[in-house]
Amino acid sequence: MKNLKTIHPYLIQLLLVVISIMCFYFEYLPLGVVILTIYLVYNLYLLIKYKKRDMDTDRLIKDIDEGISENFCSIGMPVVLIKDTGDIAWHNEKFKELQKDEDIIGKNIVSIIRGLNIDKKLKYRDSSHQRIRHNAILYDVFSSKIEQRKEKFQLIYFSDITELVGLENIEESVVLIEVDNLSEALDTTEEENKPLVVAEVERAINAYAHKLRAMIKKYDTNKFVLSVQDKYIQEEIEKKFNILDDISKINKGNKLELTLSIGVGRGGVSPNENDSFAVVAKELALGRGGDQVVVKKNEDIKFFGGNTKEIEKRTRVRARVVSHALKELIYESSKVYIIGHTNPDMDCFGSAVALSSIVKQLGKDCNIILNKDTNAIQYFLDRLKSNEGYDGRFISVEEAYENLDDETLVIVVDVHNKSYISNTEFVEKAKRKVIIDHHRRSPDIIEGTMLNYIEVYASSTAEMITEIVQYIMDKPKLAKEEAEGLLAGIVMDTKGFSFKTGVRTFDAASFLKNKGADTIEVKKMFTDNLQDYLLIAETIKSAKLDNENNTAIAVCPNNVDTVIVAKSADELLNISGIFAAFVLANIDGDIYISGRSVGDINVQIVLEALGGGGHMNIAGTKLIGVTIEEALSKLKETMTKYLKVGE
Repeated sequence: MKNLKTIHPYLIQLLLVVISIMCFYFEYLPLGVVILTIYLVYNLYLLIKYKKRDMDTDRLIKDIDEGISENFCSIGMPVVLIKDTGDIAWHNEKFKELQKDEDIIGKNIVSIIRGLNIDKKLKYRDSSHQRIRHNAILYDVFSSKIEQRKEKFQLIYFSDITELVGLENIEESVVLIEVDNLSEALDTTEEENKPLVVAEVERAINAYAHKLRAMIKKYDTNKFVLSVQDKYIQEEIEKKFNILDDISKINKGNKLELTLSIGVGRGGVSPNENDSFAVVAKELALGRGGDQVVVKKNEDIKFFGGNTKEIEKRTRVRARVVSHALKELIYESSKVYIIGHTNPDMDCFGSAVALSSIVKQLGKDCNIILNKDTNAIQYFLDRLKSNEGYDGRFISVEEAYENLDDETLVIVVDVHNKSYISNTEFVEKAKRKVIIDHHRRSPDIIEGTMLNYIEVYASSTAEMITEIVQYIMDKPKLAKEEAEGLLAGIVMDTKGFSFKTGVRTFDAASFLKNKGADTIEVKKMFTDNLQDYLLIAETIKSAKLDNENNTAIAVCPNNVDTVIVAKSADELLNISGIFAAFVLANIDGDIYISGRSVGDINVQIVLEALGGGGHMNIAGTKLIGVTIEEALSKLKETMTKYLKVGE
């Protein structure tokens, strides 16, 4: 019956056509005309009827499309349409609220939503599901495939499930713990007490993990990994990680105080990313001398602890390995440039001169890059320039740029953070880079290096270079001037063998003495003229003492040399009752601060909070865009915070 209704209109038309033909054939012309007219009128009626139905259908589809579009634009969840390349083709207002950028059309969604697996979204033909976190909100992400005019799209929906799941209960952090000096502590412990020391360390760390309700796994003799809910890490941050104190109190016959280096990774989009954060954080803790916790949350880094003096590493295995690796890099290079920090001192310059001599002995061209800020090294520099053997050794950065190629090796000495290199752009442009430094590791370390030799246990970079000289060649030749330059660097950074002086420091000095270093010549490098001496005296006279905390703060006259600032801080420590000193100076509109300490106050932590760095006993920083009064206020505020938390 249904089929009959379908073909009914066509039967009527066929009958009319047949009757019309018969009328014309049998000469019934008027009747044929009437029938033909009826046929045409009927077809016109059908045409109008079907056209109206198509228009009604199109209008309905358009209304539905407009309704769907309006709903997508005002829907209560973020919705975005992406191409198969991941580029955004359309989004609703809710998705736009997630972003800071005004115009995101055409941008790749992966660059906006971290952790979104776009490959997975495009792989599945119908739909896929993923759970991600964005801006501290947890989303279930769904997608569906759309094909329009032979082009493929994915419609992605973001469903907020933060309250449903409870974000604080699912965030996990990764904690890496390393006992800094376990082997050294055991070496100084009686044989029968060694198992007790190891057992007590493991008991303390396991108890700490239990308190945090963490999963713990020991993966090396002195290394542990923990997986812990992030809310407990927040509690530890507020407590300043008292596990550091608990470990230091262990006394089972060990003569050395035990310390930990802890790296915490949190805030990543996955456990794998948190682990990467924790690895970087622990490397920072180790590179800064240990006995501290470094917490890395995405780009934010926080430091806790770090008050223990670095313990000298007596083994020279690493120095020997680094020396051989450096020699191979030198052999593979077309030429070598050596560069240091701004306002180079004798540790920086003496190291550069000796290293350049070794590079030349290995058969490679070598130059030292210097700017005009050479006041602190001028005496030694003039002495070298009078020697024909150093003709052409010292060049400007402009000259170095002209000959820089992909095979050039750039060795950075006595500095590793970008903000203190004498020319950051030049170092970043170089493809092959090496760092040799002894300062506590800073977060803004030079990236892309082929070799990092940062040894915070060394007294100076000059000590490190002296050891490299001994291992890099069988019979190294070191001129008298070069040996004196290295010895001057050691004397300067140890303040006459008073600070951070270990067995290896004296071994290095002994080697240099055997190479002809004259201590009288070294002393001449640090003598002051009368004008400089009066400036130092004026600075000391301005000192304000804090008898309660045994600290002093002084201000230099304007536009003095940075050497005066450092020497003034050194001189303040010679005054009885002063255990830490800070000296400020306004030099060409920038405020320089030099910090020195002989007590428990860690000047490196204090000045690091102001953008500087250094060591526990010697540190410095530079403040830009502030007055001397504002700098004093910031320094005092930082000191108050430091003393309050007992760091």
